[in-house]
Amino acid sequence: MDIRADNRAQVREFLASRRERITPEQAGLPAYGGGNRRVKGLRREEVALLAGVSIDYYVRMERGNLAGASEAVLDGIATALQLDEAERAHLFDLARAAGPALARRRQPKSSGVTDSVQQVLDAITDAPAWVRNARHDMLAANRLARALYAPVLADPRRPANNARFVYLDPASQDFFTDWERAADDIAAMLRSEAGRNPHDKQLIELIGELSTRSEDFRTRWAAHNVRFHRTGHKRLHHPVVGALDLNFEAMEFPAHPGLTLLVYTAPAETPAADSLRLLASWAATAEQAGELAHH
Repeated sequence: MDIRADNRAQVREFLASRRERITPEQAGLPAYGGGNRRVKGLRREEVALLAGVSIDYYVRMERGNLAGASEAVLDGIATALQLDEAERAHLFDLARAAGPALARRRQPKSSGVTDSVQQVLDAITDAPAWVRNARHDMLAANRLARALYAPVLADPRRPANNARFVYLDPASQDFFTDWERAADDIAAMLRSEAGRNPHDKQLIELIGELSTRSEDFRTRWAAHNVRFHRTGHKRLHHPVVGALDLNFEAMEFPAHPGLTLLVYTAPAETPAADSLRLLASWAATAEQAGELAHH
């Protein structure tokens, strides 16, 4: 799968899939033709009308040609298709990738996690905290996160990769209480990153591997869904401490583009908080015994 040479196909499939999910009623348009409409969702001319562009121009865009599209036009298309924040960003990323090489945003590559970032992680002692890149490589973690993600780190391949774990390791279906949601999130975040950095060789290889080996991934990849993953809940089932219902926050490092810090917490006086304390006790013992895997 070559996501570099596939920009036109990505644009075509993304715009068509967003258009097909919106009914005329949802767009505030009269449903001409009633039940005789042969088109799922909006027609192309209806999107053009809502976006304030000519039909010919929108048809050219949906055929995969975003080169030269202005910010105002892209905003109009995003509004007409009722794109959310992640989808809007993805549309702009696809347009940027379609333009001249000098106009493309290149995200600096991080060579890894600095000592100061690791010190930040180690200073967080009461909550699992770890750092990943946009390919979902687990690059660094504190002791509690290594204990929490012991099933992911059981794979000797380094860096451990959460996407590979979700799609290729059967243990993930026990670890993630809501595995379907975890799988949806991973595919959507990788799709976002593919639009943002279509020339990332390691990302291309990862998507190719997952597409070859996982029908579940192929199905989700074909849906062209994109998603931000900034805050929310994680429901996990740890092999040692059992069920964990945790909150998470994801934070980017301005000084280290492409890296994200994730911190998991539990409200005080809850079973999850008790389980985290139990996990911390187990982690200390396991580390002393040399049984706790490193990232």
